[in-house]
Amino acid sequence: MRFLFLSERSLFRPCWMLLFGLLGALPASAQYLAALRGTVTDSLSGQPLAGVSVGLVGQSGGSATDALGQFRLARLAAGTYQLRLGALGYRFKNENITLAAGETRGVTVALATTSLNLAEVTVRQPQDPNQTLAAISHIDQTLRPLNSAQDLLRLVPGLFIAQHAGGGKAEQIFVRGFDADHGTDFAVSLDGLPVNMVSHAHGQGYADFHFVIPETVEQLKVYKGPYTARFGDFATAGAGEFSTKTSLDHSQVKLEVGQYNTYRALAMIDLLGTRHLLSKKPESAYVAAEYNFTNSYFDNPQHFKRFNGLAKYTGQLSDKTSLTLFGSYFTSSWDASGQIPERAVREGLISRFGSLDPSEGGSTNRSNMYATLTTALPHEAVLRQQVYYSQYFFNLYSNFTFFKNDPVNGDEINQRDTGRNLYGYTGTYDRTDHLGTKALHSTLGLGTRLDDAGLLLRHVVQRQPLDTASIGRLYEQNINAYLDETLELTDRLTVNAAVRADLFIFQFRGQRSDSAAGFVPLTGRVVRGRVSPKLNLYYQLSPAVQLFARSGLGFHSNDARGVVQGSGSFNALPCATGAEVGSTFKPAPNLVVNAALWSLRLQDELVYSGDEGTTESVGPTQRFGVDVSVRYQLSPRFFLDSDLNFSHGRLVQAPEGENYIPLAPTFTSTGGLTMRAPKGLNASLRYRCIDSRPAIEDNTIRARGYFLLDAVVNYTRPRYQVGLSAQNLLNAAWNEAQFATDGQLRGETTSVNELNFTPGTPFYLKLNASVFF
Repeated sequence: MRFLFLSERSLFRPCWMLLFGLLGALPASAQYLAALRGTVTDSLSGQPLAGVSVGLVGQSGGSATDALGQFRLARLAAGTYQLRLGALGYRFKNENITLAAGETRGVTVALATTSLNLAEVTVRQPQDPNQTLAAISHIDQTLRPLNSAQDLLRLVPGLFIAQHAGGGKAEQIFVRGFDADHGTDFAVSLDGLPVNMVSHAHGQGYADFHFVIPETVEQLKVYKGPYTARFGDFATAGAGEFSTKTSLDHSQVKLEVGQYNTYRALAMIDLLGTRHLLSKKPESAYVAAEYNFTNSYFDNPQHFKRFNGLAKYTGQLSDKTSLTLFGSYFTSSWDASGQIPERAVREGLISRFGSLDPSEGGSTNRSNMYATLTTALPHEAVLRQQVYYSQYFFNLYSNFTFFKNDPVNGDEINQRDTGRNLYGYTGTYDRTDHLGTKALHSTLGLGTRLDDAGLLLRHVVQRQPLDTASIGRLYEQNINAYLDETLELTDRLTVNAAVRADLFIFQFRGQRSDSAAGFVPLTGRVVRGRVSPKLNLYYQLSPAVQLFARSGLGFHSNDARGVVQGSGSFNALPCATGAEVGSTFKPAPNLVVNAALWSLRLQDELVYSGDEGTTESVGPTQRFGVDVSVRYQLSPRFFLDSDLNFSHGRLVQAPEGENYIPLAPTFTSTGGLTMRAPKGLNASLRYRCIDSRPAIEDNTIRARGYFLLDAVVNYTRPRYQVGLSAQNLLNAAWNEAQFATDGQLRGETTSVNELNFTPGTPFYLKLNASVFF
């Protein structure tokens, strides 16, 4: 590893010298200039704070703290300065600093948390300029109540979700004009641990986020489009990085009771307090667990059960090293009512909340662990290394077409991930150099991920096996590297240029059923690579206005079973070409707006259909859209917010009138009014709506739009909290998941292609009570 660092420095030294020459030589008196180093911590926990904005009042430029909460301001003339530090959720702090010629001064600053004030929100992100939604995301995390793991995904501006096969299955994701299925075009991670599953039994990129306890999530970073080199597979429409808390403000026990036999219990316990475990420096350790049960609102009781457990340790082993250890376990089982055809309800065969095959449902579990070591190195560099492991099991029973393929036994299928082992490593080397008075931030990343899983698809009757459609063993590895450079060309203009390289090894050993030949081999090994350059520009027009223009290539991988049997026109890693222009700005002190005009073209691809066990090409697609997010503070306690998302997408090679992208949303919007206070009464009234949209390429079948209102009321005191949440206040009859499906009911002589749907939640109440200690 030492050789790697030396090689990296020697490799890029000529580039630095060239840029240095372009920007101008150092002043002759450089040896007499001063520098300021510092560490920023949380005043309550003592833990270092990353991403804190650091600058000198009256001076241009600035910096931000790294992963260890450290910063450095260099090449300062002797004199007295006012150091200003701030971060969303923390009180801004000014400190007077006097520097002598040639001095390097060290400071430690503790920041205290404070109530949200939009007047203090800044639109510039010096350490991570690609996170253009940083201010919006932080405001949402502070204001929006989290009642479930599904609410975590809804924190992503412009993202909609739908559930269609029981509460234990991953949600269907809609974002930026994509029906991203269960995560094919939106990457999700938790503390650097990937959530999306490659070559999954049910669908490519399957992202089941239910193993996350919502109360343990501390931060969300949102990246729209394929513009950030840190993300590779699935990050075409964007990526969401969730982070769990490093420490607890207090221990908590929470109970929830709702309609339809719904219960939830939560416990979060601080283990250390003021004690020490591995170090005399700041440490924290906590455990959390939750249990859920519900029969839900369907005629067929869901019998949904879920347990989550989590343990996390974070500690500073020295001034330059921190260690994080994490472990979690998740298990869930459920029955499902599935999607039902409209004619079954119209003809009175079942009610709107009924089921045609009550044997649908499944079970799943996942164990995770990771260790992260972060080390400060000389020359303002930080090395972060993470190793992770997940063990995963998935077992799903579904029936989409009923009696179309088998009029006697029915069309129920069983999809299984029979014991997946996921191994991974991620390493990043971050370094800041100064070219004259300009800062160059460099990140070199290396990583690998290996999935080893058994995959099975078979036909069943009432969960009893009939025959096997395909079976085999998956070995899929991704090896990746990227270089990301961010240079402050002027006091206002910042350029971010990056390139990412990915190598995939697809390997599958198994067989599939063929009606004519019986079982035939489904075996092969394919190696493919993808290089993804990025170029992003950020211009600080004023302290309240940032303009941006971003571009880049991305991709999502296809299922290994489709890859190994691909033909000449096949692409294993279809490319996504994206670009956008926009701005984050504050037209008034208490008003924050983010707007972007974007375009994304997705290359021809071969997609594996887990529901049918076949592959199909959907051809290239082109999407355009506009995203607008608005956050406004009416008063110290009242906040308004709204997200408006417009998109237009078409299949490029299909004839006019038959080129609609099925289920691609054209308009979505969420928003609400929130009353927020540190203690006492808090309340939120929220809406979400999505328009009607084509469910099939010729637009003859349409998925129906809806408008919903939800409300949350909490009363909080230092030692307890009680609350009430209500979903679908207007008791609207709405369809949550919708598909155009060619199915056949028992007794029908021909199949019918029409809208199949999962009904959405009717009016629903839930009470909660928490005790803090």
